[in-house]
Amino acid sequence: KTLNLGQYHTVIQSDDIRKIWELRKAGLGVLYNMKGDAKPIGFIEDTAVVPEKLGTYIKEVETVLNKKQLSCIYYAHIGAGELHLRPILNLKEAKDVALMKEVALDIARIVKKYKGSLSGEHGDGRLRSEFIPLMLGDKLYTIFKEIKQVWDKENLFNPHKIVNFLPMETGLRYMPWQPDITIKTIFDFSESGDILRAAERCNGSGDCRRFPEAGGVMCPSFKATGREDFSTRARANIVREYLTKEKDNLTKGTFHQIWQMYASCLSCKACKSECPSTVDITKIKSELLQISYDKFGIPLKNRLIANIERVNHLGILMPGFYNFFVSNSVTSYFIKKLLGFASQRQLPKLYKISLRKWVKKYYRNFFLSNFPKNSALGDIQFFIDEFTNYYDVKIGIAAIKLLTILGYKINFPFHHFSGRTYLSKGFVRMAKTIANENITLLKDKVNANSPLIGIEPSAILTFRDEYVDLANDKQAANKLAKNVFTIEEFLYNEMKRGHITNAKFSSKQIKILVHTHCYQKALSNPQKTIELLRLPAGTEVAEIKSGCCGMAGSFGFEQKNYDLSMKIGNLNLFPAINQSTQKTVIAAPGTSCRHQIKEGTDRQALHPVEILLKLIKNNNY
Repeated sequence: KTLNLGQYHTVIQSDDIRKIWELRKAGLGVLYNMKGDAKPIGFIEDTAVVPEKLGTYIKEVETVLNKKQLSCIYYAHIGAGELHLRPILNLKEAKDVALMKEVALDIARIVKKYKGSLSGEHGDGRLRSEFIPLMLGDKLYTIFKEIKQVWDKENLFNPHKIVNFLPMETGLRYMPWQPDITIKTIFDFSESGDILRAAERCNGSGDCRRFPEAGGVMCPSFKATGREDFSTRARANIVREYLTKEKDNLTKGTFHQIWQMYASCLSCKACKSECPSTVDITKIKSELLQISYDKFGIPLKNRLIANIERVNHLGILMPGFYNFFVSNSVTSYFIKKLLGFASQRQLPKLYKISLRKWVKKYYRNFFLSNFPKNSALGDIQFFIDEFTNYYDVKIGIAAIKLLTILGYKINFPFHHFSGRTYLSKGFVRMAKTIANENITLLKDKVNANSPLIGIEPSAILTFRDEYVDLANDKQAANKLAKNVFTIEEFLYNEMKRGHITNAKFSSKQIKILVHTHCYQKALSNPQKTIELLRLPAGTEVAEIKSGCCGMAGSFGFEQKNYDLSMKIGNLNLFPAINQSTQKTVIAAPGTSCRHQIKEGTDRQALHPVEILLKLIKNNNY
């Protein structure tokens, strides 16, 4: 810019710098999102020539590719003469495997012509060892072999690399003669092709192998253990391996081996947003469970956990009696034993009345006595989820009161619960029935002027995620998904429109630490919750740089997962809360998160709507 060279001089500042680098790092994974079996293949992606010759070198490369009618992806370090070239090939077809080798040889000759390097950044390895004699000459190659013989007579270290190489096409993950195993699924995997190709989106870049210091959510189990088999990559690979190598179409033994990796998955959905290739392991996990149920039967504890809403429906008839049994040390011990839950966990208690019943008994009078006399700011449809209806009724009441006081007319349409418990335990067929019934019930009521608002992120965001993949009527599902919001998203949007101002709130000075739900991080924007809580003039809000809390629905309750669950909580979440003062308010939108925080820190976390309601001016609620 100082020398006035070039036509454009874009200056990147502050947080945009991070975004640019993240885009660059995500490039390879994003490329793997191509639908179908043809992918950008990395076999000539490390070539480098002196920068002054790069232009003419690229022209010759393009000539080779054009003759073979190949498209190619270009990216990398052009200023250093290094250009990652990835021709698009389908290595499931024998002709493309042969074409790969032809192209590799042609490009090697061009690189040698320009006195460049086939391995400008990485190494020769199994892919490029075959071309070392061409690049360096037979004399040097003979010396390499002699050195190898002197220092590694038994050929123990990296055999068949650099010297005594095998052909580059040896050991491909998928051989052209292999038949795929076709598995009929309930989820719609057509965006990828099928469940196998959904797993094949993983390109092995290892973005899921993040340690806590790197931030983000993905992958909680790897962060806590550092184990490769607990990573998103490993879970994708095990499915790919069995669906391309096994001819028995998923036996019980095969499933057991697969499940050893998937059992540690918390279904946090971080891979859906943080993996550059957007490999949705949560979706694959649910489908695998359904397949296993169909073939091998359903464990009793899984059936009970999935149907907990039905249990609660009966329990709410006598909540005192129910709560005694789940909290008494003797009876709760047997309940936990039956469900496979950890003895250290406290089972959640039911509220004295369901939220649906509270709405029928009390909402009309509250509305008439508190609704502003002027016209409503807006009309909304309120979704009562299975967790808020039975456990977090106080939060549901707080949300209804807050929305009413702020000037919104609330409708309570008839609907089924979200089906989240069925999805989390792999009852995908049941979840599909619920999803389609809810879409039918709500599609004509919910629109841009009357959005559907929910409290529990894991429930309301199901409309935006799984429902679309389970819907018979895709058009109705997508339309509904566009008009579904968490309550924080809705209030944030209304704040930005100027419909809600801090004039409604007191300026009481409070510090708030916020831990947002995994699904908010994956499918929404946690920053909206942070900014919403900053609306009242006296709040000082900070986000806990935590990933998953470690509870993840029933995952953290289960005895076999308890230690891992608490270890995940101790990565960032528990220390951040324990280091705060007792006066600091802890905010957590997720019901599982609040439970985990209580057990891990002995602090009571509040839903953001509870905090906002308390800060309403002249609060008598």
